[in-house]
Amino acid sequence: MSGWLTEPVPLGRVAAFRTLVYLFVAADLLFFTPWIRDKASIPGELYQPLFVGRLLPLPTPTPLLVNVLFWALLLAALAAATGRAPRALGWTVFLLYFEWMVIAMSYGKVDHDRFGFLVALAVLPTVGRARHGDRTESEAAGWALRVTQIAVVCTYFLAAWAKLRFGGLEWMTGSVLARAIIRRGTELADLIAQVPYLLIAAQFGIIAFELLSPVVFVVSPRWRQAVVAFFYSFHLVTVATITISFAPHLVAMTSFLALERLRPVERLRRLTGRRGGPESAPGEAEGAPGGQPGKGGGPELPGHGPGDGSGGPDSRTDAGVMPAGPPGQRSPVVP
Repeated sequence: MSGWLTEPVPLGRVAAFRTLVYLFVAADLLFFTPWIRDKASIPGELYQPLFVGRLLPLPTPTPLLVNVLFWALLLAALAAATGRAPRALGWTVFLLYFEWMVIAMSYGKVDHDRFGFLVALAVLPTVGRARHGDRTESEAAGWALRVTQIAVVCTYFLAAWAKLRFGGLEWMTGSVLARAIIRRGTELADLIAQVPYLLIAAQFGIIAFELLSPVVFVVSPRWRQAVVAFFYSFHLVTVATITISFAPHLVAMTSFLALERLRPVERLRRLTGRRGGPESAPGEAEGAPGGQPGKGGGPELPGHGPGDGSGGPDSRTDAGVMPAGPPGQRSPVVP
């Protein structure tokens, strides 16, 4: 079991995942949940903190607290996305975002799409430094991603448990989806709702899907990617029909993907190097005439490669001397 929990993965994977997670924190503040800032203007009497808010205890939101928290979290998340000071900035972002979520969810509504994302924020600082594109295998990186994956699957499985616990078997035969379509359905949802018994069948399918979600851990790696693709397709249909995005959950679910293959930073550096590096100097473009070694016109001649002690390209082209032949044979001199 311990080997499964700490199965090594490339450090480049957790570096890419970390950048994605912290950039989403900034996007969440600005685009996905900007309404949380409105809590600053709500009277303190309406604040009913979650259990953790009562346990610690956390302060009642005030305009000063909410606005300071907003800007501190935004700046810390953008700084953490660069990969610098991964432990100090990582723990800072987790603590600030945790308080941000307590404020958001202490006014009567709790979203369960944040669970896996919060777990990801909690475990990422434990990895330490990781560079994009680094193929070095790391058990610490594997543990952080595995714990996030478990949280993602628990979100599905426990959602089904809650449906059956509070709604009973009647949840599957009730009008849950019908009410959701009436409240926030799209034109596509209106078309689906007209098909007899299709919504009932969909409710049975949702329960089956959520209860069977742990199967993602027991299938082969090839099938695991197919299962994760199905997870994403489920949320795509959810957005297209009842406009519920589960955006933070979708970000956490990228912990199943081989993100190290993207290597955006490395690709950007290569593009920058090609534009300003010696490779792109005039006369050295690929396919230059003359077939000179190192000029892109032909293969490099033996005996004059980098690090062989020769004087470099100029010493063999300016002198007009061809490379040395076999032992005992004089090299011809080019006129």
